[in-house]
Amino acid sequence: MPRGPASPSLHAARRITAWLGTALLAMLAHATVAHAQIGSARYSSIVIEADGGRILSAVSPDEPRHPASLTKMMTLYMVFEALRDRRITLQQIVPVSPRAAAAAPSKLGLMPGTRLTVHEAILGLVTKSANDAAAALGEMLGVEEPRFAQMMTLRARALGMAGSTFRNASGLPDPDQWTTARDMATLGRRLAHDFPAEYRYFSTPSFRFHGRLIPSHDHLLETYPGADGIKTGYTEASGFNLVSSAVRGGVRIVGVVLGAAHAPERDIHMIALLNQGFDRLDLGAPPAARPRGLIGSAQAAPLPPRPAARWAIQAGAFTSEAAARQAAATARRVANAGEPRVESITQSRKTLWRAQVVGLSETEARTTCSAMARQHLACATVRLDPQQLASR
Repeated sequence: MPRGPASPSLHAARRITAWLGTALLAMLAHATVAHAQIGSARYSSIVIEADGGRILSAVSPDEPRHPASLTKMMTLYMVFEALRDRRITLQQIVPVSPRAAAAAPSKLGLMPGTRLTVHEAILGLVTKSANDAAAALGEMLGVEEPRFAQMMTLRARALGMAGSTFRNASGLPDPDQWTTARDMATLGRRLAHDFPAEYRYFSTPSFRFHGRLIPSHDHLLETYPGADGIKTGYTEASGFNLVSSAVRGGVRIVGVVLGAAHAPERDIHMIALLNQGFDRLDLGAPPAARPRGLIGSAQAAPLPPRPAARWAIQAGAFTSEAAARQAAATARRVANAGEPRVESITQSRKTLWRAQVVGLSETEARTTCSAMARQHLACATVRLDPQQLASR
């Protein structure tokens, strides 16, 4: 039956809803204010001046949170100490046990007996956030990963990280693995201060491993002038986490966001927090250039602002997780942007795995699907609900 004309009150409600949606998107796009736009119960944040530890902003900085892959920052601190003390070398082979190889994704896909150097393992952690490489490093330094986790916890306490307890080297879910935003900021500044040469690993945009190009998950390296690391993280229990460091006018600040609902929200909020931090230090103007990768380049031109990343592509649904991850990785290579993501769904009592790339602009999503169609690959564009970027 055809619907009659909408009432004036309904028109008014629609206009108000549209206005609110537009205002919300404008706030997120410009990100000029870093108030608690991420209002979930698991949200925490802090921004500190790295040199003296001065707090520039903080929200629930001492509340316990699950660290997810931010755990790998502590793993790498232990690795850098071992390198400094000459207990290991960068070219030393890291043994890959069946247990390490069986770690859940994200991973490099290591098999027992894979030839993996310490240098490659470090790169796998800072770019791919590879759980198998983290487990292998933990076993190398601690004989067994649980023992290495105890070593991590003891070292963290010695660094002043009173709220952190580690149970593994990777950050894979464990109900007893905890940290705080303050502790992660402390760890970030100590990594930069204690290991200035090794810290440059965190600015690596990508690396090649066994013929594959492995891109970094840290999008602020490409979008925020002065950013030079550090680490992303996500589990279902933690939400989307990020520790970022940026340098402006010779001053480094470290920001931490824990518990964001989505990666784009996390990144936008971090940018706002860093901007506020630099403003409070009277360093509001961004630099004209910044270092890139393991070797800085003062001649690098500033990147233009990236379009709003509110789109995704779906590269099919598969009966095996491995096939979905391969499809997501292929789509990510074609897109040359965004984050590959695989999620499970249940249809007719069967589990399927969806391969996606999230965090794209509309142009990137449509261009990628066009390119994949020419290669006879499945691809569909998906526009994310604006509410997915808002507080929950």
